[in-house]
Formats: sequence, structure tokens, C-alpha cells
Amino acid sequence: MLELVPGIFVEGTAGELSNNYSVRGLQGGGQRFVQLEEDGLPIIYQGGGADFFFTQDLSIDRLEAVKGGSSGVLTVNGAGATINFISRAANFERPEAIARFTAYDYGLRRGDGYVSAPIIKDKLAFTIGGFFQTSPGVRSNPFNYDGYRLKGSLEYRFDDGGFVRLTGRIGDFKTAYYATQPYANNNGQPGGIPGLDTQFGNIGGTAFSRISVPVSTFVDPSGFRDFNYSQGVRVKTQQLRIDVQKPLTDSIELFAHARYLGLKTDFNGLFPGSGTGNAGLASAVTYLTPGATSPINDLLTRGAAVFPTTARFGIRNLRTNVVLGSNQVAALNALNGNGFLQQTTLNHDYQTGFDFGSNFGGRWEYQGAVFKNSLTLGVLYYNVGRYQNQSATSAVVNDVKNNSDIYDVVALDANNNVIGTLTDNGQISYGNWGAGIRRRTDSSVSVYANDEFQIGDLRIDGGIRWESDDARFLDGQPPTAAQAANPANRLVATAFNAQGQPTEFQQLVQPGVANALVVPTVGSTFGGTFADTRRTQDRIAWTVGVNYLIRPNLSVYARYADGFQTNNTDPITGIELYEGGVRYEYRRLLSASVTVFQTNFRNQFYNFIDPTNPTIQTAFQADLSTFGVEVDALIRPVRWWSVDFFGVFQDPTLNNLRLNGQRQQGFDGNRPERTPSTLFTVTSTFQLPRKLGEFYGRYKYIGRIFADSGNGIALPAYGVTSFGVSVNLTERLQASFNVDNVFNELGLTEGNPRQGQRQNAASGFFYARGIVGPTFGGSVTMRF
Repeated sequence: MLELVPGIFVEGTAGELSNNYSVRGLQGGGQRFVQLEEDGLPIIYQGGGADFFFTQDLSIDRLEAVKGGSSGVLTVNGAGATINFISRAANFERPEAIARFTAYDYGLRRGDGYVSAPIIKDKLAFTIGGFFQTSPGVRSNPFNYDGYRLKGSLEYRFDDGGFVRLTGRIGDFKTAYYATQPYANNNGQPGGIPGLDTQFGNIGGTAFSRISVPVSTFVDPSGFRDFNYSQGVRVKTQQLRIDVQKPLTDSIELFAHARYLGLKTDFNGLFPGSGTGNAGLASAVTYLTPGATSPINDLLTRGAAVFPTTARFGIRNLRTNVVLGSNQVAALNALNGNGFLQQTTLNHDYQTGFDFGSNFGGRWEYQGAVFKNSLTLGVLYYNVGRYQNQSATSAVVNDVKNNSDIYDVVALDANNNVIGTLTDNGQISYGNWGAGIRRRTDSSVSVYANDEFQIGDLRIDGGIRWESDDARFLDGQPPTAAQAANPANRLVATAFNAQGQPTEFQQLVQPGVANALVVPTVGSTFGGTFADTRRTQDRIAWTVGVNYLIRPNLSVYARYADGFQTNNTDPITGIELYEGGVRYEYRRLLSASVTVFQTNFRNQFYNFIDPTNPTIQTAFQADLSTFGVEVDALIRPVRWWSVDFFGVFQDPTLNNLRLNGQRQQGFDGNRPERTPSTLFTVTSTFQLPRKLGEFYGRYKYIGRIFADSGNGIALPAYGVTSFGVSVNLTERLQASFNVDNVFNELGLTEGNPRQGQRQNAASGFFYARGIVGPTFGGSVTMRF
């Protein structure tokens, strides 16, 4: 749905959630500066990740979008854009109901429903809406994920105007998640690897159903934590909300909106190539041959020391128990038709928390003989907390194919008999992404004012918001020397300073782990304590805009906005937006606008995994600027045919890049990662005769992007064609059918964001995340 909003760039390749979207002039990747709202309140305070907790269904009537300007004043963390999903209004006059069934060729089955009726006519009414679905996801998958979300409301109307509405929402929703997969680099054009389809392939499958990962007993007393790919990403939500709107006089109205969201997310995702990057994609023979070229040479060296009679190394398929030694070159090279092995990170990220948000204020409207004015004053308050357990992220050795197999690396004698195991259920290391235990809280207060003034054909609006965020970050710390002195903690020193004194301790794996002699510890170890960072930051966002109606069909406008994004205890990111444009209409034939914009970021900030040491989070900071033109035009030559064009043509540049505060050379003037310079959509719509429905064709073009800030890997431009038709079978029954990516285009939306800021594809292969091939499906909707 967001792809249909002009100016919104969507990377919809992760599945149903955790996708990336941005707005014109903003860097691609993540969900920065774009706030998703439901009925005027953010889904969550921070903005990023809102699609975990909200799914559009029949209870939603429409969406409204505001790009820039007042977006950063009237809400938090929405300086780029606000996308507001407006709920369907309760029916105070008569009962109504809608039912819909949706099915797609890849296995999605979904039922939606909505009911509203008066309890006391014109005074009290209710609504109930939601959906239930089951789906394996758009890529090949042996598992089905199901889930539901339901919302109900009760609304009372006051005799003298206004209302009070109580809304509740619950949900338990599971879905698939997709990260990157390997591609071939064919003279700058992406291609597939034999055994793994680019369009529908998925390395995830039954081999990853349930894997026990060794972890610190300070995390789990058992010393293990399960990764469950069969569960996918599971999100549980409970929300309670109240809305009050009450006029005091004909010109003054008070409002109050508040909601409390309780949330749990259990994320089980596979990240092929994470940390190791392209270097981890190598032939099985290379993997098993000791030396600098083997991606697991350290593991082989330790294995040779533990099993000194080793003649060679081999792999054992955990599904079939077939063993292949490094001397069986032909069989290894024939593995799945490509001969490759890779390393895939198991990321089990469990989070629980709460998100309270509120907006209290009033609105004064005045209309005189020559001018009118609308003034809104308000206070925003948010109190949010999140606990995260991302411990026990481990790496396994697996092959490159759909529904891939996991392999143990084994020590063999001269006859290829197994004499020892170097891995535990394919796991070559544990704690790859650090201790992984964190807590974050934010207590935010904003005071805002927004005024809209009109005199004749001139409109002027301006707004200002001051926010203070009292943030706290508790970061799980490794064990101390005092803890190591207690034998019950089973801690050993793993790093030393120049004087030979231990500087790092890790906990031993539990007795019975198959490869305990080769990989004796759980890796990065949580010691049960936290580093406590507290920081209070405040900032002012403001905007002013002017619109002048030259003629009834011609107007010009200009706007300046200075906004920001809070980042818990990390530095606030500032953003400046300049824009000016013209709007023009010519009868029925043409309705168009052209906007020139300049966007400046100050201290764009995020953390990423250091590819040289994945246990460390590296802080990325940079200044970005973008100059561009946005074109939006609707052409209707005849009443039954229209063509809608929307495009952004921009020149984004990167400057002053710092990693962990240190200035980096060679980046100035580069294109920011995952940010196209050209993107446009053309939609042609035909109205069927006698109001039978409509048919549309759509072409979406995404220009070339770079996978990294160093601009080492360019991902080529691509265009996707889609068709759809909706038919009104009766006044109450409607059917629709859609086909996406009709011509099976291969399009990549990102490279490997966990491989660092300088990447290359010198090996002829690289990791990326791509769109899927052709899909088709439709729905049937009945109104009662």
C-alpha cells in the first residue's frame, strides 16, 4: 500500500514486515524520518519497525500522507513524512458488514471481516474488524505461518457535539522473513547460482527448524537458547486506546488521544553471508583445505590440534548423514550443481516492551470578513521501554540451494572414517553479534503549535515543536574478573593485555556439546550486569510554508522545514527540507505538480555490524544532501481512461562520513547506499463500461543503487510491470485479480548491509536481497 503513496520509496523484499521505506531526498534503507500512524497517533514512538505491529485490514477506510512540513511538527520522529491510516467510521444509523477472502498462488489464504452497528441510534455504536491468515511467504518454504489481528471500538456521541471512543486491539501474528542470498556477478549484471532460484529461492527450510544454541547461563540457566525457523517471526500485541473530542464553543475544540501498546516479538531470521560477506561463499574444497583461503581455517587449525591423527577434513550432511572428504573433489564440486558452501547466521531476537503515546490539546478556528485562521496547540507525551535478548547468534555451515542442508565439519582418518566433530549441529561459532542483552527507555515530552492563516488567495502556515527526550540505555556487559574467580560460573580468560593480564572472559559451553574441545566457549558472554547510559536531549522542529493561488487552476508554493529524529541516547539526527513548486489543472485533461527540493541531513546516524569483528557495533555518522525534482501528473484524455505519473529525480551525495567518530577518507561525494537517483511509476487505468469496474497496468522503475557507502557494488536499475482488474459483479459483490512482476524481472533492493561500508564482488559473487518473480492472486468482497 505504501508504494502507492507518491514520493515513498519502498524496499518490500523482507516479507510482510521489517521492510524498508523512505521518502524523497532521504537515504534508502531502514524507516528513518517516516512515521506510520493510526488515527493520528504513531503506531510506535520511534517509528522504525512500526510494520511489526500494524497490518491494514477492512477496519481501515483510507490513508492520508503528509510529506515534510507540518509532519515533523504535529508528530514525533516524522520529519520526512507521516502516513496516517484512518479507521472506518462507526455506523450510528444501521448495521453494516464487509467480508473478504484473499488468495495468492504462493499459498496466502486470508479472511477479513468488518461489522458496525448502532447500539443506541445516533448515540452509541460499535465496530469490530480484523483478519486471519495463513501463508508460507512469497519465497519457497516448507512451513506455513498463521496469525490474526482484531480491533474493536465503542463510540459515544455527545448531545452538543464531539465524542468519546474506546478502542481495543489484540493480535498474534507469524510470518516469514527474508534477508540476503548469494548472486552471481555477470559483467555487472546479477544472475543466479545453480541450485538457488533468484526469484523464489530460499535457503531456509527444515534443516533450520529448531537448533539449540549454547549461551551464557546468565541469559538462560540451561545454557541453551533455541532458534526456531519453523516459527518465523511472531508478534503478539495488546493495545487499549481512548479518543475524546469535545467542542467548548463554536470556534474552540478540545481533544485528547492516548494509547497503550504491549508488545512481544520473537524474531527467528536467517542471515546468509552476515559478517563473513562474500569471503564466506567458497567452494566446499576450499572450505576443507587448511590455509589462508579457507573461510574456516581457524576452526580447522583447532580441530587438527584436538584430533592430531586427522588425515583430512570433511563434511557430514545433518539430514542424510552422508560424509564427503576433502579428497572427494568431484563429489564436492558437484554439490547442488555449484559446489559452494557458505556461512549463515542464526539471529534469534526476542523483544518485549510497552509503548504509551498521547496527544492533548485544543484547536481555535476563526473566520472573519477577509481572512480565516486555525490555531492548534498541544502536548505530546510518550513513555516507552524495550527489552531485547539477541544473545546466542551463531553461524552454521550450509550449502547453497533451496531448502539448504546444514553440515558438520568433521575430522577424518585416511579411510574417511569420522574421528572427531569440529562443529555442533553445523555451528562453527557462538555469540557472533555480541552479548545481545539490552534495555532501552524513552520518556518524551513535546509542546507544539501550528497555525494556518488565509487571506484571499494567500495561505500561510507555520508550526513549531519543542521536544525533550529523557533516554536510558542499559547494555549487557561481559563477565568480570571477580565473577571468573568463582568456579561455579565456569568462566575462562580469552583475551589478555600486553602485561599478560586477562581482559575478556567467556563461559564454557555445557557438558555434552559435541565439539566442546574445538569450540569450548559460548563466545561473547553476558555476565549479568549492565553499562548504564542516561542522556536527556532536546531539540526544536519548525516549519513555515506559503501557497498563493494565482488563478483557480494555478498556484505556487514554497516551504522550509527543520526537523529531527531522536535515537535514544545516541545523537539526534537533524534534517532540513527546502521545497518550492507549482500546481496546475487544465479542465479534466491535466492535473499536475512539479516540486524542486533540497534535503540536508546533519549527523545521519545508525549502528551496523563490524564485518571484521561482528561482536562489535560500529557507529555510522555522515552528512547527506539531496537536490531533486518531484513530478506528479494525472492525465485524463477521456472520462474512461487516465494515466498517472509520479517520479523523483534526485542527486544524493554523501559527506563527512565518520565511523565510531573517526573521519573516513574516500567517501565524500559518493552516493548514499541504497538510494536511487531516479524512480518513477506510471499507472494507466481504464474504467469498464456501465460502472462494472476498472482495469489497470502499472510500471515501476527503480534506478541504480549502491550496496555500500564506498560505492563498490552497484545494483542495476530495474522495472516491474503489474496488471490488475476489479469487477463489480453486483452492487454488493466485487472481485479483483492482480498479477505482479509479469515479465519476471530480477531486481535487487539492497546488498549485504552487514558487510560494512566498503564492498566488492571481485570473486564474481555477492550477497543481495531481491524482489520475487511473478505472483498472482485476488480477492472476493461482499458487503452486507
